Amino acid sequence: MLPGLVTSAESALPLHAVAPASLPALLDRLPPIAANFLRASGFTGRAQEWQLLPGESGLAGAVLGLGEDQSAAGSPWAFGALPFALPEDSTWRIEGAPDPVAATLGWCLGAYRFTGLKSKPGRRPAQLLAMPGTEAAQQQAAAIHAGRDLVNQPANHLGPAELADAVGRLAAAHDAAFEVISGEALETGFPAVAAVGQGSPRAPRVAVLRWQGAADGPLVALCGKGVCFDSGGLDLKPAAGMLRMKKDMGGAAAMIATAEMLMRARAPIRLLLLVGAVENSVSGTSFRPLDVIRTRKGLTVEIGNTDAEGRLVLADLLAYAAEQQPDLLLDAATLTGAARVALGPDLPALFCNENSLTQAVLQAGLANHDPVWQLPLAENYVSWLDSPVADLNNVSSKPMAGAVVAALFLRHFVPKEVRWAHLDLYAWNDSGRPGRPEGGEIQAARALSAAISALAAAQHR
Repeated sequence: MLPGLVTSAESALPLHAVAPASLPALLDRLPPIAANFLRASGFTGRAQEWQLLPGESGLAGAVLGLGEDQSAAGSPWAFGALPFALPEDSTWRIEGAPDPVAATLGWCLGAYRFTGLKSKPGRRPAQLLAMPGTEAAQQQAAAIHAGRDLVNQPANHLGPAELADAVGRLAAAHDAAFEVISGEALETGFPAVAAVGQGSPRAPRVAVLRWQGAADGPLVALCGKGVCFDSGGLDLKPAAGMLRMKKDMGGAAAMIATAEMLMRARAPIRLLLLVGAVENSVSGTSFRPLDVIRTRKGLTVEIGNTDAEGRLVLADLLAYAAEQQPDLLLDAATLTGAARVALGPDLPALFCNENSLTQAVLQAGLANHDPVWQLPLAENYVSWLDSPVADLNNVSSKPMAGAVVAALFLRHFVPKEVRWAHLDLYAWNDSGRPGRPEGGEIQAARALSAAISALAAAQHR
């Protein structure tokens, strides 16, 4: 059972969710002692306002304000602060939630904390009585919890081997085929991944999961950048830029979570998950600026900057995935700081080569309160990746449009006929907010899983 969730509790207290307009009706229904206390407290029902309610024998319940905005009231974040706001180990049943599924998801996401490495247990969250019909929300929360755990693990606990093992555990849980490509097979089949990881004593590998949800379903390929720590390589990051680079496998974590959501939901698809698990380190064997490396597709790449390593990892994964002739090809990566400059930490940048796929992802993001924002694949910037000695450079010759140019680099490894989307995301909460504690975050997974499921269902009809 997820933290903060129980399936039965006779002593569960009522948690009244109320908008300002419906507050008078709630006051009329409450026992006088609770109603009078709520009036005296000045409670108005604004968003995220909450208050405990007294009763004759002590605590009788609580009330949560939903605010005037109906869309915000129906979001998971409306309930995300409560697990650690309400008394420890208290148990609650929600009354009046506009969307019980969203309320359950928000509660479960808010109940998450990464505490496995502490010597003493932390404060336990308040418990929510699971409501019938919220199983999908519970499944999504479980996938996000597991993904957050991966991002939050320090790099000395999560290297390429451990990240690949996480894919293996997921495969075993869902009766999926699993293999790890490493050693000579990696150097031959994924030479760009091998080049990025050659400076680390922790050898790179590619984890491959194959799942047959529906034998006649569309093949969906998910590719995740799994750089378990990024020093920048010989183009070394400054200390401040290196501080959170344990999260540079956030794209892989997002794709792992997306795969888990799809498999838990028994989506009518065939699924291919590829994770390039690697560490970008500094040593005498590190790849160097102005090296020219080979990629799986056969294109040669001049290394303009060793800190632009994630796109090299994805290049080989995308080429391999494209060989399988997928109906949809999606990738995710903590790829550029430029995307964060353009859109901030909460909006992953979406690049896509086909309009119906673009619209499906954008709409699913809005509907599931997991938004992304489209940026263009601007053709007039393609020449910025030209190289005098190789087929292309891994960085632009100009200090602008970094996220766009990175996406254009990746597009070289995707055949034109393949429907492809690329997500450039942050994978981190810089500070805690309702449902989103500080630390690793799984972005766009709910949007992607919903979009994929909708597209697959439409194809099956």
